[in-house]
Amino acid sequence: MSMSNMAEPLSNSRAAPAERLTDHMERPLLDNRTYRVILLENKLEALLIHDPDTDKASAAMDVNVGSFSDEEDLPGMAHAVEHLLFMGTKKASRGFPGENDYNSYLTKYSGRSNAFTAATSTNYYFELSASSTPSNSKASSLSSKESLPIPKSQAPLYGALDRFAQFFISPLFLEETLDRELKAVDSENKKNLQSDTWRFHQLNKSLSNKKHPFHHFSTGNYQVLHDDPIGRGVKIRDKFMEFHSKHYSANRMKLVVLGREGLDELESWVQELFSEVHNKDLPQNRWDDAPPLSTDELGTQIFAKPVMDSRMLDLYFPYQDEEDLYESQPGRYFSHLIGHEGPGSILAYIKSKGWANGLGAGPMPLCPGSAFFTISVRLTEDGLKNYKEIVKVIFQYIAMIQETPPQEWVVDEIKKMSEVEFRFKQKSPADRTTSGLSGVMQKPLPREWLLSGQSLIRKFNPEAISNGLSYLRPDNFRMTIVSQEFPGDWPEREKWYGTEYKYEKIPKTFRDELTKAGRASAAERPAELHMPHKNEFIPSRFDVEKRETAEPSVTPLLVRNDENVRTWFKKDDRFWVPKANVHVTLRTPLVSMSALTATMTHIYCELVQDALSEYSYDAEIAGLGYSIGTHAAGLEVSVDGYNDKMPVLLEKVLVSMRDLEVKQDRFDIIKERLLRGFRNWNFQQPYYQVGTYSRWLVSEKGYINDQYLAEIPSVTADDIRAFFPQLLRQIHIEVLVHGNLYREDALKMTDLVEKTFKPRRLPPSQWPIRRALMLPEGSNFRYPRTLKDPANVNNCIEYMCFVGVNQDRSLRAKLLLISQMTDEPCFDQLRSKEQLGYVVWSGAVVMTTVAGYRVLIQSEKTPEYLENRIEDFLEKFSTTLKEMKDHEFEAHKVSLINKRMEKLKNLGQESNRFWSHISTEVFDFEQVDRDVEHIEVLTKDDMIAFYDTFLKPSSPHRAKAAIHLLAQATPQPTSSSTDSDSQKQKLVDLLARFLTARGIPADASNLAPYFKDVNVATADPQAVANTTARYLLNDLQIAEDEVAAVMEEGKAALATVLPSIGIDAHAASEGSSAASQPASLSPNEVVVVTDVHAFKASMAVSAGARPVKDLSEFEELEPKL
Repeated sequence: MSMSNMAEPLSNSRAAPAERLTDHMERPLLDNRTYRVILLENKLEALLIHDPDTDKASAAMDVNVGSFSDEEDLPGMAHAVEHLLFMGTKKASRGFPGENDYNSYLTKYSGRSNAFTAATSTNYYFELSASSTPSNSKASSLSSKESLPIPKSQAPLYGALDRFAQFFISPLFLEETLDRELKAVDSENKKNLQSDTWRFHQLNKSLSNKKHPFHHFSTGNYQVLHDDPIGRGVKIRDKFMEFHSKHYSANRMKLVVLGREGLDELESWVQELFSEVHNKDLPQNRWDDAPPLSTDELGTQIFAKPVMDSRMLDLYFPYQDEEDLYESQPGRYFSHLIGHEGPGSILAYIKSKGWANGLGAGPMPLCPGSAFFTISVRLTEDGLKNYKEIVKVIFQYIAMIQETPPQEWVVDEIKKMSEVEFRFKQKSPADRTTSGLSGVMQKPLPREWLLSGQSLIRKFNPEAISNGLSYLRPDNFRMTIVSQEFPGDWPEREKWYGTEYKYEKIPKTFRDELTKAGRASAAERPAELHMPHKNEFIPSRFDVEKRETAEPSVTPLLVRNDENVRTWFKKDDRFWVPKANVHVTLRTPLVSMSALTATMTHIYCELVQDALSEYSYDAEIAGLGYSIGTHAAGLEVSVDGYNDKMPVLLEKVLVSMRDLEVKQDRFDIIKERLLRGFRNWNFQQPYYQVGTYSRWLVSEKGYINDQYLAEIPSVTADDIRAFFPQLLRQIHIEVLVHGNLYREDALKMTDLVEKTFKPRRLPPSQWPIRRALMLPEGSNFRYPRTLKDPANVNNCIEYMCFVGVNQDRSLRAKLLLISQMTDEPCFDQLRSKEQLGYVVWSGAVVMTTVAGYRVLIQSEKTPEYLENRIEDFLEKFSTTLKEMKDHEFEAHKVSLINKRMEKLKNLGQESNRFWSHISTEVFDFEQVDRDVEHIEVLTKDDMIAFYDTFLKPSSPHRAKAAIHLLAQATPQPTSSSTDSDSQKQKLVDLLARFLTARGIPADASNLAPYFKDVNVATADPQAVANTTARYLLNDLQIAEDEVAAVMEEGKAALATVLPSIGIDAHAASEGSSAASQPASLSPNEVVVVTDVHAFKASMAVSAGARPVKDLSEFEELEPKL
C-alpha cells in the first residue's frame, strides 16, 4: 500500500512519527475489532487492536531469537534469558519499586503474564482488566463510543505497557535473582525429565546433524547454566547480558497491543513507550547452510524405550520450508491425504489389519530454511510386530499419490473448509490473541493478511505440491520405533534425559523393499488403498437469524420437562455463528455402581468411538465433532460444530451406541489400549495425579485408577455385549441445545434420542445423588501415597482447607476473594522467593458440593517440608490481611468482580457454562451476578473473620486435609560452584547493606570476623540472623528488643537473598535435624489416613445438590392440548 493512501500518523512523543503500514485487515465476518500495523522509527513493528467490547487488555512481544541461537557450551541460554529478563529494570529501580512490581500490578487488575522460548522466537505476553472500575459499574459498561477518554495514568493497560516496555529497553539481570531463576529453569527441566514427549523430542534432536541448531538442548539446567560455566571461569551474568545485547534488537521485535482504547491512542502509547528500544539492525535468524538431517542421519532407525507403556512409529522426512508458500500451503495437501482416516486411507487399511489405533501427518516447521514432514502411527501389539509392513503401506500410498497430478478438487475441498472456518472464527482470549499474532508477525505475510494468512488457502499450486511430494522418498527419511518390549536391547542413553535407545542404519534388505514400495503400481499395492471420496459433511447452509436483544439471556429455557426427559434450549443471541452445541446426559446409576461397571462403561464408549472413526472423520474435518464419555450421573454424548448437518451425525452416533457390534478383534485391541492407559496414568507428572486423590478422599462415591486397573483384566467381550443394553434400558434423558437452532430443532433432537433408545422410565428416587464428605471442624488429615514411577524425583502436595457447601453464597464470595488476595503473594513467596518448585498454584476449589482453598506444589523437597512452608505463608498472610490498606482491599474486590464478570468469548464457552450448571443439578445460571452481589458488600472485617476461622493454620476451627505424593527416587543435589570464602564475603556485604538501609551503621569489615567459623553453605536464615545479632549486641551495643525486631525482618529477607550467593536456605533448614524442623502451626494433631474406606465411613455427608429455584420457573413449555 502506498503511503499516499494512508491516514496521517499521530505522534504524542518526541520520537519521529510511526509509519503506518496498513489500517486494513482481512478478518472474520463477525470480528468487530479494528486493526492497524505501524513501524516505529527504531524498526519495531506493532499491531494495534481496538476491541470496543473487550473487558481484557493484553500485549505480547515476540523476539526473533530462541534456543537455536544458544552457544554450544551454554545450552538453554535463550530460555534462561527469558526468565531473567523480568528481574528488574533501570526504570523499575527508580519508579516501580521491587522486582515483583510487574506481577503485583497485573494481579491488582485481575491480570497474568507468561513467556515461552521456542526455536527461533521468545514470546512474552500479559493480560489484565481493560478498566480500573468494576465491570458491573455504569462507567465500565459504557461502550467505547459512549465513554469519555480516561487519563492514561488511570488506564490499567498503559501502566502495564510502561512496565513491560522497560524489560526490552533496560533490563538489569539483577545479580541477587540470578541463582534463583536458574534454579527455576532447573526445576522446569526436572518437571519434564520423565515426560516421553520431551524425552523423544530431545532424542530426535540429539541424534540430528550437529551442524544444525536443531540438535541443541533447549531447556537448560543448573549444571550447564551455572556450575559448568563458573568452573570454566565464565561470569554467567555477563554472558546472559551479552546474549541479550547480541540478539535483542527492536527490528527483531513484533509487538501486539489489544485494548478498549482507540487506535490513535494505542499508537501514541506504543510510540511513547517503545521508541527507546535499541535497534541494532540485526538480520533475520536463518539456518540455510545445513540440513537438520544430513546423509549420515538419513536412512537410520532409532529404537527408543519409553517411560510409559506406548508403541509408536514415527517417520521424519526433511521437507521444504513453506514460509513463502502461504498462498498455497502444499503441506496441507499431504496432511489431508496421508492423515485421512476415512475409507481408502492408510489408517483405515492398517486398522482393518489390527495394526494401528491412530495416525497423524503434517509439516513440522523448524526455522526459516528447515522443516520436517512427519508421519506418526500409534501401534497395536500386532502393529509393532508388523511395523515394516506399515512403513511399506505408507510408501505405497505415497506412490499412489504420485501416479496422478495434484488433484484440484482435493485442494478446493480444503480451501472451502478453510474459508468457512476463518469466516466464522470466534474471538479467543486476549492474551492468546496477542501472543499468537506476535509470532505470526515474524512470518513474511502481507500485513493485511496477518489474521488470515495461515488459515486460508488462496490458490492451487500444483508445482509446489509436486515439489513437496519429491521429499517423501524412501531415501530421505529417518524412522523411530517406540516400545518397552522391542527390540529388547537399548545399549545407549541420551545425554540430557537419559532415554535408552538403539541407533543404526536401516538394513539394506528393508531399504530395498521400501524403494520397491515407493514405486508400486496399482496392481502391486493393496486394492483397499484409494483417494478419499468427496466429503458430504461440508456445510452449505450458513443462515443465521439475528434477533436484536437488549441483553443476551443468561438462562436457557426448559422446553420439555416430563418423567422421561428434560430439554433445555437457548437460541444463540450473543455470537451469531452458524454453529450449535448439543449435550445429552443419559442418567443411570449403573455407570458408577461399582468400579467394574465404571470400567465396562469406559470400554463400551471406546468401542463405539472406534466403530464410528471412519464415518465421523469426514464430519470432523468439516467442522462437526462428537464425543461420548462418562461421569458420576451416567453417560454423556455431545455434538458440536456447524449446525447444517448436525442431526445426521447425532443420529449416527445414537444408532451406533444402540446397535454396537462388539467384535472380538477390536475388543482385544481396545481393552489392551485402555489397560496400558490405566497403567500409564501412574507415570504422569505428580501434579496431574494429585487432584484425583483429593477428589476421591472427599467423594461419597468414586473410583481411582488402581481400582479400574484391578477390574479391567477380567472383562470379556461377552460382558460388554450383555452390559451395554442394560446401560441403555432404563435411563432419564437430559438435553441442552444451544446455538443456531430453533426450539423445534431442540425438541426433534430430543425425540431422536428417546426414539432411538426407547428406554424405560428411571424414577427420580433412583437418580444418582451428588454430594460430598464433610470434614469436621478442627480436623487435620494427611493422606500419603507413594508414586509408582521409580525414576521420578518430584514429590507433590495438595493442601486443602474446606469452608463449607458451595451453595452458601456468602461463604463462596469470601472464598473467591481470599483466593484473589493470596494468588500473587503465594506464588511470589513459595515459587519465586523460596524456589520450592516450578509448579505452584493456589486458589478456590469445588469438589462436588463442598468448597475449599488449596495450595498445590510439585517439588523435589519433601511434602512434610512443603506443608510447613505453606503453613508459614498462610499464618503470616493473616497479618498481611489485617494490615492491608483499605484502597488495596477495595482494589482486590474490583479485580475479582472484573474477573467474575469477564465476557464470554465464544459459543462454546457459554454452552459449557450452561451445561456445567445443568450437570451439577443446581441450575445456578445467574451465579456470576449473585457472586458479584455478595462480593460487593464484603468488608475487611468479614474477610479477617473468615480467614482466621477457616484458613489460618493456628485456628482450632479449621478443617484441613493434605495429600502427600511421595517420590521413590532421590534428586541429585544442585551443587554450587561458589567457593565458601566468596559466599561468606558476599553474605557479609549483603548484611551490611541491609543493616545500613535500616539506619544501623554496620561495617562489613567488623561484621566479617563473626562469620569466621560459620559454614555459610549449610547455614539457614536463623543461624545467619543469630550470628548477626551477636555483632549488633556486642560491637554496636544495640538494645536487645531492637535487635530482635531487626532480625525478625532480616530472616524473611535472608530467605530470599541467600540463594543469590549460592546458599540454598530452605534446603539447609530442611536438612537440619528433626528437632529443628518447624512444628505444624495447627493446634490439632495430624491424623494420617491409612484406610480410606474407614476414613470415609467416619465422615458426615453433605446435603445433595439442590436447584437454586423451582424448575417450573425455567419452563416455557408448549401449550398442552
